[in-house]
Amino acid sequence: MKAHTKETQATMTPDKAIQFLKEGNIRFQNNLKANRNLLEQVNDTKAGQFPFATILSCIDSRVSAELVFDQGLGDIFSVRIAGNFVNEDILGSMEFACKLAGTKLIVVLGHTSCGAIKGACDHAEMGNLTKLIEKINPAVEAVTEPADESLRNSKNLDFVDTVSKKNVELTIDRIHAESPILSEMEKDGEIKIIGAMYNITTGAVEFYE
Repeated sequence: MKAHTKETQATMTPDKAIQFLKEGNIRFQNNLKANRNLLEQVNDTKAGQFPFATILSCIDSRVSAELVFDQGLGDIFSVRIAGNFVNEDILGSMEFACKLAGTKLIVVLGHTSCGAIKGACDHAEMGNLTKLIEKINPAVEAVTEPADESLRNSKNLDFVDTVSKKNVELTIDRIHAESPILSEMEKDGEIKIIGAMYNITTGAVEFYE
C-alpha cells in the first residue's frame, strides 16, 4: 500500500476517512496488516505529507493510533496526551492539520481502563499531574451515576469507562467552542469531528458518529 498523495487526499471525504479507519481497525483485530513497504513510504513522503485524518488519543502505550487503525507513514496526524483532552496548542495543531494540511476528519479517541481517567476519578494529586487531572474533572462531575461516593473511583471500571466516554464528548464540545476555524469547516462539510472509544481488551474501536 502506497503513502497518500495530494491526488488521493483530494478525493478523500470525511465519510471515506471514517471508513478507512474502520477497515483498518478490522484488519488490526484480525491481525491482518495491509501490505506496506515502510521504507518505500519514507521515500514517498520525503517531499511532503498528505494525511487524511487527525487522531487525538491518550499516551497509553496500548493505544497507538497508527497500529489500532493499521495506518502507515503519512496517513494520519497523531496527537497524544494523557486523557486525550484539548488545550490551545492541541487546537492549533488540529487547525494546522485540517486547514493547512488537508485532513478531512478529527477523531477524539478515548479508551477503556484509562489511567488518566482513573486518576481523575480518584482525585489524585502529584506534581504537574495534578493540573492535568483538573482538565478531566469536568467529565467526572458530569457523570452523575452512581451517586454513592464509594462507587465513584477507579475500582469501578464501569464508572471509569463512562467517564472516559463523557470526556470524549466534552472534548468535542470544547473543539467546537474554542476553534471557530474547525467549527466552520465542519459546518461547511469540509471535515467531520467525531468521538470513538478503543477497547483495550478486544482491540475494537467503537465510533460515535
